[in-house]
Amino acid sequence: MENTNLEQTMPLDYADSDDAVEIDNGIRDTIKGIRLSILAMGLGLAKIKSKSLFKGLNCRSMAEYIERLCNDTKMERSAVFNWLHIGEAYIKYKSDLEQIGFCDSDGPTKLPYLDRALAVRPKQEVFDNIRNMSLREFIGYSRGEAVEPFEDAPLVSIRGNIVYINGQLAIILSKNPGKRITAYFKKVIQVACEALEAGEVVLPVRLHSMREARRLTPVIERLKLEMRTVEGS
Repeated sequence: MENTNLEQTMPLDYADSDDAVEIDNGIRDTIKGIRLSILAMGLGLAKIKSKSLFKGLNCRSMAEYIERLCNDTKMERSAVFNWLHIGEAYIKYKSDLEQIGFCDSDGPTKLPYLDRALAVRPKQEVFDNIRNMSLREFIGYSRGEAVEPFEDAPLVSIRGNIVYINGQLAIILSKNPGKRITAYFKKVIQVACEALEAGEVVLPVRLHSMREARRLTPVIERLKLEMRTVEGS
């Protein structure tokens, strides 16, 4: 099977399956944080609906399957239906989305608003903006609201141990503290710069150990998923 941009950036094993039980297990694992991906869950749900695979799970309809899934996983029905709409939208516009290299990190919660945006905006403009706009901006854009011009994002580049912002030298990392500490601070600066370019927010959290960090990471990812699902519902 030919690899797509999406398949190269996220696991889609169960979404590619035609086995109802395998897809169901994959969706449940994803909800638990084992495979945290809104888009993968959406594609799995869309497959179950389009091929009526819910019958293989002893459900008479997709709504009954979602009801059972929500009861078992303690997820909100609105969130699961939103994931379904995300999967259906991706499948419907798969060719156009692959052409622009759309992936999970570009914000799959914007996908349910694609139809509405395409009804009031030029196609090429819509597919440019679905990657560049935030969820809130894209929702307003899909309603035909006026679009404020984007401010130029700072151009950030890291060359060796030197960080440049808009071509100007901004930070020099000394190699004297040692490779490990230098690499650590370089990673921190890189993450901060990427967030700055994307108009995002970095929230520093101090932890006592890597063990705490490993335990906290899935909690943070689940909370982000819940917040973004609510914003997109």
